Amino acid sequence: MSFKLKNMNTNTTTYKQGITLESGRKLSNLTISYSTLGELNPEKNNVIWITHALTANSNPEDWWNGLVGKGKFYNPEKYFIICANVLGSCYGTTGPLSINPDTWNPYYHTFPDITIRDIVQGLDLLRKDLGIHKIHTLLGGSLGGQQALEWAIQQPEVIDNLFLIATNAQHSSWGRAFNESQRMAIKTDRTWYSSSDDAGLKGLKVARSFALLSYRSYEAYTSTQVDGDNEVDAFKAASYQNYQGDKLVKRFNAFSYWHLSKAMDSHNVGRNREGVKQALSTIKAKTLVVAVNSDVLFPVSESETLHQGIKNSELAIINSLYGHDGFLIETESLKTVFENFYKKENTNNKRTNLKIAI
Repeated sequence: MSFKLKNMNTNTTTYKQGITLESGRKLSNLTISYSTLGELNPEKNNVIWITHALTANSNPEDWWNGLVGKGKFYNPEKYFIICANVLGSCYGTTGPLSINPDTWNPYYHTFPDITIRDIVQGLDLLRKDLGIHKIHTLLGGSLGGQQALEWAIQQPEVIDNLFLIATNAQHSSWGRAFNESQRMAIKTDRTWYSSSDDAGLKGLKVARSFALLSYRSYEAYTSTQVDGDNEVDAFKAASYQNYQGDKLVKRFNAFSYWHLSKAMDSHNVGRNREGVKQALSTIKAKTLVVAVNSDVLFPVSESETLHQGIKNSELAIINSLYGHDGFLIETESLKTVFENFYKKENTNNKRTNLKIAI
């Protein structure tokens, strides 16, 4: 397999042996779709592995283009950039719309429940298959950050630098309540109970509307969805909720949303590891934890837990109106934080446990 890829290249690899999930169920014939950008250098020490969030695909140039791409912070002329589509998604990796090799029909409702650990098992299988023994920087936000954290615990010797952005050590009751409310919305759609690719799409639209309320903030809505003084109907906020719901329905499916939201709920690095504190203490990567000050879904306190539990870590707090979505929007602030972290690394300065506010 050649690593000399000048442009974003999407590949698909199938593992006929499949994997055994944390639940004990076997998922046969696992396919993983992944994208690469740039070249692996002769020293094989320039790998940037990005783990994506809930409904993203494996192309970070698509959804993180302020950070990834030619001339950007993560420039393919310098780095070999990899992002794999997560297990359970609908962008090429095995998910609920995939064909079940036992029945030759799509899985749909029979797709097994998956956890963050199952997703990471697939990522590490791919890493080994590609012959990558060291990851220079592993980074991700939200559900992507949950994957990165879990992976750093499972494979502490593989990752040199770990960037955990707007994420947590275990999903909160607050976050699980939001996710359950979204799944309840999907279940109210009568089509959800059918076996078809477009099942539950009306419910998915409502679920996305719920999700947006947790992704943004009061200040974001009052800043961006401003109505005239004489408006009595057709408010911008209402239009925005409908638009975002329709937008997701056109590119995603309710089955993947259902399973990935449950995978997020499953996240707890302390499970069967004597608790969160013990699990975090095993991380060896030099770690940057990044929080968004207005994030209500993954509040700053959860990033502080990560920072306190990971020995060699720094905490940066980004100021943003945009709540949880700030990790996708505030790329200039992220670049500043990343640059400062790497500069300290390159000059061998001793790390401090001080918060950095941007």
